Amino acid sequence: MEYPNQSGFRQQPDVRMRGPPGDPRLLFEDTSAGGSTQEHSGVGKGPDVYPGQALLSDPVSNLAMAYGSSLASHGKEMMDKNLDRFVPISKLKYYFAVDTVYVGKKLGLLVFPYMHDNWEVSYQQDTPVAPRFDINAPDLYIPVMGFITYVLVAGLALGTQNRFSPEILGIQASSALVWLIIEVLAVLLSLYLVTVNTDLTTIDLVAFSGYKYVGMFVGVLAGLLFGRMGYYLSLLWCCVSIFVFTIRTMRLKILSEAAAEGRLVRGARNQLRMYLTMAIAAAQPVFMYWLTFHLVR
Repeated sequence: MEYPNQSGFRQQPDVRMRGPPGDPRLLFEDTSAGGSTQEHSGVGKGPDVYPGQALLSDPVSNLAMAYGSSLASHGKEMMDKNLDRFVPISKLKYYFAVDTVYVGKKLGLLVFPYMHDNWEVSYQQDTPVAPRFDINAPDLYIPVMGFITYVLVAGLALGTQNRFSPEILGIQASSALVWLIIEVLAVLLSLYLVTVNTDLTTIDLVAFSGYKYVGMFVGVLAGLLFGRMGYYLSLLWCCVSIFVFTIRTMRLKILSEAAAEGRLVRGARNQLRMYLTMAIAAAQPVFMYWLTFHLVR
């Protein structure tokens, strides 16, 4: 508000400038927050107060958080327990306990099993040692990688023949997987009917049945590189190798009861065991040819 002085002129009010002259930002003092500019800049304040700090300091909130954490841990424990009933995670870890040396030696054994003498699995305190310590132990790493490689090579073969499509590749992969499941179920049923007391598990059967994927993708790859003649020669070699490998591996599992008792393989029951071992080994080349012959032209 302006007031006239004694000389009759209006006198402007005294306005103090906060800051250096010429700074238009500090012409007026901001008193909306009831503090000075120094308070707004954070100078002179105490410790920072976060928005959720007041909520966390509430005892009721702490109790709710503790209850929620306990409920989540209990739910995770129940889920792991129920999952382990159907999918034995702890047992699956054993079948993937491999290293590079084991994989190299095992692939060589699958392709050339004729010079290998000792086929027994090593045990340590009634427990089989991990595959990386014993080349005779079954694993799932090679079957899984062999299956994936087989599907990829099959897609490549279909692509070179202008027959590739996602649907056909999916049918190829699902067919190989379904035949593997049928084979394992048939072996389990046969073992039950013959009443074989063996330490073979379902995962062991999946592993032994999955080793044929190695010979399958080798045959298809040879067919891509060298034509049908290369396919037939390489597949024939792999079929004979997997037959010998399966015979020498499965006979120790299926005939283990008679071998443990020191009895010779005689009688109708033991003859059935021998025929079953031969049938499992003979089924491997049949599936290998059935799932690959249409991929090479």
